[in-house]
Amino acid sequence: MIVWRVLPVDPAAATDAAGGPLWFPREYQGAARHDNPDAYGCLYVAQTPVSAIAEALSPFRGRGALTAAMLERAGRPLSLVALELREPDGLLDLDEPTTLAAEGLRPSAVATRVRATTQRDALRLFQSHRGATGLRWWSTIEASWINVTIFDRARRRLRMRSVEMLGAGHEAVRGAAAELGLA
Repeated sequence: MIVWRVLPVDPAAATDAAGGPLWFPREYQGAARHDNPDAYGCLYVAQTPVSAIAEALSPFRGRGALTAAMLERAGRPLSLVALELREPDGLLDLDEPTTLAAEGLRPSAVATRVRATTQRDALRLFQSHRGATGLRWWSTIEASWINVTIFDRARRRLRMRSVEMLGAGHEAVRGAAAELGLA
């Protein structure tokens, strides 16, 4: 399975070192949807490029037209990274009603912006499913877009396929900007 990640890739960094495409930024985590840095690090990826880019641009929603500065972080341009996740059957599918029922979860709890709820549920799933490589869930930007949270215990199942620097003319950037009202 190919998944997509957006980050400011440091060209001088090793693939799995800080700034590299396969780096799990555990030391900077704690505020996002499924973060539990005391138990695991995670990567937030998407099953389509436009969804991954929209997630990165979402803080700018409602702030006018897309600018070059919106496509930078830490002084570096954002890149779209294609990753191959081998053995994706280890993902717990939170978009599947039978999974939600078996885990005692409600769709509203999966999609809530209340991080205490989503982080608590993610930690419980991480601990109770020792073989789980991550969580599959829908984007709160557009429900038909599927996002994936990959736990760091799946690191060996990931391979980098490509890295592409993003610009305003990129087709997926244009699609994400239009969805967010930045076009």
